[in-house]
Amino acid sequence: MTNTEITAQIDRQSYALGGDLTVRRIGYGTMRLADTPDIKPTEAIVWHAPTPRADAVDVLRSAVEHGVQLIDTADSYALGGSEELIAEALHPYAQDVVVATKIGMTRPSPSEWVPVGHPAYLRQQAELSLRRLRVERIDLLQLHRIDPKVPLADQIGALKQLQDEGKVRHIGLSEVTVEELEAALEIAPIASVQNWYNLATRQHDAVVDFTAERGIAFLPFFPIAIGGHAGEDSPVSEVAREIGATPAQTALAWLLHRSPNILPIPGTTSGKHLAENLGALAIELSSEQYARLDGIAAAEAAKAAEAAEAEAAAAE
Repeated sequence: MTNTEITAQIDRQSYALGGDLTVRRIGYGTMRLADTPDIKPTEAIVWHAPTPRADAVDVLRSAVEHGVQLIDTADSYALGGSEELIAEALHPYAQDVVVATKIGMTRPSPSEWVPVGHPAYLRQQAELSLRRLRVERIDLLQLHRIDPKVPLADQIGALKQLQDEGKVRHIGLSEVTVEELEAALEIAPIASVQNWYNLATRQHDAVVDFTAERGIAFLPFFPIAIGGHAGEDSPVSEVAREIGATPAQTALAWLLHRSPNILPIPGTTSGKHLAENLGALAIELSSEQYARLDGIAAAEAAKAAEAAEAEAAAAE
């Protein structure tokens, strides 16, 4: 392999988050570590600390041992328990490990997620995250959701104040539109956006393109939520067989090929699945294979339109 080829391979596998934190392009999301090991991602209430706790600690340590450099969490996961778990497992942190957390979401009950963007509240939660993570500065602090009841300038301004005080290195946003991101950029530099995005969930295509053009990392959550799309005769399974990979690896490989600023953060409670996810970094897709996978979203949109038409016709 030539030096140019080696450099290209490194570029495909890593990304400079915020311009100065170089991480491998597949991170680890800790949402799945809350509650029980077998809970489905879309059903997770993320309320209790994991049991057995030792297994969760082992998974986090295994992630870093396997080369994961980006760990993503939130103060609302298990009411701060996720941040405490990360510190228990990984503190003192390796020099190349980046810990990202989110603030701005309250949990009045197991079934409620309520955004609160009051500046004083955001600053308080950041202080609590600093304590739980046992750090003096948070690598990446993300606004979990924009609170529609509070001016955006006040919310981003609170994070900017923390950054100016040296308590936050980079600022990120979660579940935002291009318009919201543009407004935020008028207030402070934004290093990342974390939105729901995968092969079939593509409502944020414009956000991916916008962030790529501006050197902003895009962290898709639920990146492997392919469900029925991984059936035996599906494009995902067909391509997976062709390249000798699993459907999950194939779904992640599509994301990595979609745009160089995409950093998937799949979560798992299994060391085996963790290693499998990281294997996607080595997968190459041909342009034809990529196009086949890319067409899944259009096919799903067509099915949804047909179903809506049928429902409307039945209601007449």
